Amino acid sequence: MRIIIDAMGGDNAPAEIVKGAVMAKQRLGVELTLVGRAEDVRACLENEGCTEIDIVDAREVISMEDDPSTATRRKKDSSMAVALNLLKEGKGDAVVSAGSTGALLTGATLTVKRIRGIRRAALAPVLPAGEHGVMLIDCGANVECTAEYLLQFAFMGSFYARKIMGCESPRVGLLNVGTEDTKGGTLQHQAFALLKKAGEEGRINFIGNVEGTNVYAGKVDVVVTDGFTGNVMLKATEGTIKYIMKQMKGVFYKNTKNKLAAAVLKKDLGIMKKSMDVNEVGGTALVGISKPVIKAHGSSNADSIFAAVRQAVAFVNSGIIGDIENNIDYMRINTESNGEA
Repeated sequence: MRIIIDAMGGDNAPAEIVKGAVMAKQRLGVELTLVGRAEDVRACLENEGCTEIDIVDAREVISMEDDPSTATRRKKDSSMAVALNLLKEGKGDAVVSAGSTGALLTGATLTVKRIRGIRRAALAPVLPAGEHGVMLIDCGANVECTAEYLLQFAFMGSFYARKIMGCESPRVGLLNVGTEDTKGGTLQHQAFALLKKAGEEGRINFIGNVEGTNVYAGKVDVVVTDGFTGNVMLKATEGTIKYIMKQMKGVFYKNTKNKLAAAVLKKDLGIMKKSMDVNEVGGTALVGISKPVIKAHGSSNADSIFAAVRQAVAFVNSGIIGDIENNIDYMRINTESNGEA
């Protein structure tokens, strides 16, 4: 197996990206290809004492200021564009990038292509909740959605949760303003009907509407929503976690008594902190693309890149793309249509 890594994407590129790649090479034993300015990548590898990772030279870098809808087409020699082309050409099994989310999504869609019949690819992060985590799909790739998009998100999220998150029968919920069947607007009503039908046919384990509070209560494994609502929820979750950790730190360092309590609870607090650390997950899967693509966090450090590579390996081994291809007829409203390429 070979994982292709965009070495120039992200706030800490290329040093942390390369460091994480070396960790992955040593711990996971996978073949890696680093894509970026060869002299910079090579210098970072030498600093890590590693010369066993292949390098593909790419002279340009896609920045956050570049228009994400055209970035990979205008900067064809960028590390991201070259990495995606290598994946398309079969010179690797997955791509990991901490670069621009919009550029990666657009580039993956135009270069690697969506699975035939899938209307839109989705960003599907796993939130720190419950035993296995909770997948939120979509979280920003598709601000405006149709009911069919949400139906496809539900299937794809269910496959991912079963194969990678370890949920035997993933509970799929539709994010809404209430749990009653009649809640929500037109999109939620239409999506609810499609998801209920898929559930009654035994194709997914649809449990109905879920509220935001249900997401962290261990009652659902896959939360289906449009990209606008999902992104708001994701950012609110990240902000809440940071706020809670900051407040807890303030409490435990307030006085000597609290510091002693913190010392007693140090191990348990470390476990809790780790469970909420985005670096432990690594990144977000772009589900619906014909080959595995992982979007690592823009602020990724070496640990996060290692985790993203580990996630990419699991994605490749999972067979999720085959599951989607084999069930595509159940994921479309109009089964006579071949869908969008």
